[in-house]
Amino acid sequence: MSIGIDLERFDSFKDAEFRSLEIISPTQIEVTFAVQDKARAFDWITITLQFFGVSDARLVDGAKIAYVDMSDGISIIKEGTTFACGIGIHKDISSLKNATCYILADNFKSQEGLF
Repeated sequence: MSIGIDLERFDSFKDAEFRSLEIISPTQIEVTFAVQDKARAFDWITITLQFFGVSDARLVDGAKIAYVDMSDGISIIKEGTTFACGIGIHKDISSLKNATCYILADNFKSQEGLF
């Protein structure tokens, strides 16, 4: 099942840097991470994930995102028509809801940028 981003290419964002979290509107959230890219000889790039139709979320205060433990990376799960993204290793949405930070949305897209 395609989720719209190649997590293997970015090693599931393990040991990434959580750069920013911005609430665009009550139903749109944008998060940015610095990650290592296997396709670029493990060079660092930024990945911005934009979530649309957000129905539920547990967010981290912007001043605390630098302290979020990213050693396990992130999980992105698609169940039915819902996309879920959360910090850590999760197999389904119910376990993901225990994450330090998570977002449930109707859709999302990713964008690569410079480090």
